Amino acid sequence: MSGVRVLVGTRKGAFILTSDGRREQWGIAGPLFGGWEIYHVQGSPADPDRLWAAQSTGWFGQLIQRSHDGGASWEPVGNEFRYDGMPGTHQWYDGTPHPWEFARVWHLAPALDDPETLYAGVEDAGLFRSVDGGLTWHELPGLRGHGSGSSWQPGAGGMCLHTILVDPTDAARMVVAISAAGVFRSEDGGESWHAANRGLQSEGYIPDPDAEVGHCVHKLAVHPERPDVLFMQKHWDVMRSDDGGQSWREVSGNLPSDFGFPIAVHAHEPDTVYVVPITSDAEHYPPDARLRVYRSRTGGGEWEPLTTGLPQSHCYVNVLRDAMAVDALDPCGLYVGTTGGQVYASADAGDSWHPIVRDLPAVLSVEVQTLP
Repeated sequence: MSGVRVLVGTRKGAFILTSDGRREQWGIAGPLFGGWEIYHVQGSPADPDRLWAAQSTGWFGQLIQRSHDGGASWEPVGNEFRYDGMPGTHQWYDGTPHPWEFARVWHLAPALDDPETLYAGVEDAGLFRSVDGGLTWHELPGLRGHGSGSSWQPGAGGMCLHTILVDPTDAARMVVAISAAGVFRSEDGGESWHAANRGLQSEGYIPDPDAEVGHCVHKLAVHPERPDVLFMQKHWDVMRSDDGGQSWREVSGNLPSDFGFPIAVHAHEPDTVYVVPITSDAEHYPPDARLRVYRSRTGGGEWEPLTTGLPQSHCYVNVLRDAMAVDALDPCGLYVGTTGGQVYASADAGDSWHPIVRDLPAVLSVEVQTLP
């Protein structure tokens, strides 16, 4: 029977949760790298035993940890990220210059068919690639070299490159998202980029839908069978693009709040989408203090609350941008991690939930490997 491995990054280490295809009983390993911030843990689609973790340490800087045996042992790799050319500068809101800096790795994106190739999105808004399993990294400088780069602004969490989507049908086509600059698309493997933000609006900040950059995108999601259909959770509004990000339209519909961080697509139903609304950009907890995952079976617009097994009173946790994921089993499994340290799982596409584990440190990321 197939199984799943849930990879959890937290403020104080990483955890690996494993189960068989029934997803009823769970083994829990960790903390790995106890005490250190683990922003993202990710596994290779090409090799289920290959894992990477983005470890951020105040003393030793940024490390990438690598495992060849499904997380049983780890080795530090790739602690030197090389950029090409001058670091460059950004501007703060008052127009003063801000030199480019490397703060941390926010997101890791392994290639679908090559366990040696993976991408890293960093703060400040850089995109790096490794072709030797994470040992060495080199920047794809065309992104920060985009003509709008000097005007990019940081979101509340920093100027993070948090989403990397590589087209499964053409590895030269890539989409990334940066908070708070927006969406950028490449057709040539990351050598050159163009902004892909037409139709986005940020009320009170950028009311002009034709603004090239400056939009606070929180997360993108895509179904691998439809790489041109993108879904977005942004700073207010849930959005959809049917042309690979060339244009966007709002699909927030009947959500109780269209502010949130994560968004995910069902593994087998390309029009089934999940979000986790929170009250507002100031109140980072669920509306009415009820944790509800919302599901749309129509690609947005019409949403239904999924509540069975989730706390429905006095709940003040948040779900961060990388803290929701799906598995590839049938029925599709869905996993949500909270800042309160809970990881909830649904083995029936969201209809019912149960906590795999409670009382972890605040959860920063959740990823899932479906195991043979």
